[in-house]
Amino acid sequence: MISLQKVHGSQNSFFILDQTVLKQPLTISELQQLAINITNHASGLLGGSDGLLVIDQATNADALAQMKILNCDGSEALMCGNGLRTVARYLAEKYRETAFIVQTPQADLQVKRYPDLAPSVPAFSVEIAPVSFAQADLQFANFGLSKIINQKLPQLNSDLAFTAIAVPNPHLISFVHDIKLAHRELGELGHKLNQANPYFPAGVNVSFAQILGKNRLFVETYERGVGFTNACGTGMSATSLAFYLNYPTQVQLEQLITVYNPGGVVQTQIHQTESGYWLELIGNATVTHEIQIPEEQLHQACFNLDQIEITQTSEQVAYEKFVDNKRVGG
Repeated sequence: MISLQKVHGSQNSFFILDQTVLKQPLTISELQQLAINITNHASGLLGGSDGLLVIDQATNADALAQMKILNCDGSEALMCGNGLRTVARYLAEKYRETAFIVQTPQADLQVKRYPDLAPSVPAFSVEIAPVSFAQADLQFANFGLSKIINQKLPQLNSDLAFTAIAVPNPHLISFVHDIKLAHRELGELGHKLNQANPYFPAGVNVSFAQILGKNRLFVETYERGVGFTNACGTGMSATSLAFYLNYPTQVQLEQLITVYNPGGVVQTQIHQTESGYWLELIGNATVTHEIQIPEEQLHQACFNLDQIEITQTSEQVAYEKFVDNKRVGG
């Protein structure tokens, strides 16, 4: 039997698979099929999830382990801030470490244990990097621009201004007056830019944000490979940087920014060095279920519930209590 966890960061939910404990690691095609099947909200395990997080042996000497992120459609993401927090917790408990480096597809990132947000609501701080505004990293086309910062894009919308930031996932961000009223427009734009289109041919994460006050935001994201999600860690991080660039009187470097989302709340912090920006994302790392499953079911990407043992934790109740105390209208 192999142990899986169902976890979430700000209700952005995942399954964690530690391949280092398997007798035979899954092939790439097996991982893709497992991600598609296990995350399916209609037929997947425990109501599905937003993605599959895979832990492998690190290939870089300084890293404790390697994380891969597979979306619901089987595609691989470059980074996932909410997912990295949950993987950081898994590794911290496995190796009894409080601060270490995790290898991700494009960067080795520092993670560390953070004080609990509330009783039974453990938290981690994770580095979000690298940051880029370059067209090559965002893969946008046909705008006639080398970068997009607080820029009207009439090809997409006649009223809104946009900022594009890669962290390293590509994000397109706009600030709106009322995020509830803009929800439908976000869905339409997110869907359009993640189908065949001439502007972001490889797709893009689209976030709308509403400024709630100094150092306070509400962010909602249509995620590439997923759709609407309760929270997107890299999206909230990129939006925090766009907040600083576009509204510098509302936020400062090295200050904590409170970012509300449909799944809860996180904090971010913007850091600047001679080489550019990097971001810090702080939030919950909640385990909702412990799962014991035969290894062959993982290879076959099928789930015989008669052979699976599932234990529900009490952490979701604690998280919901924490969120209820923090909830803000968007």
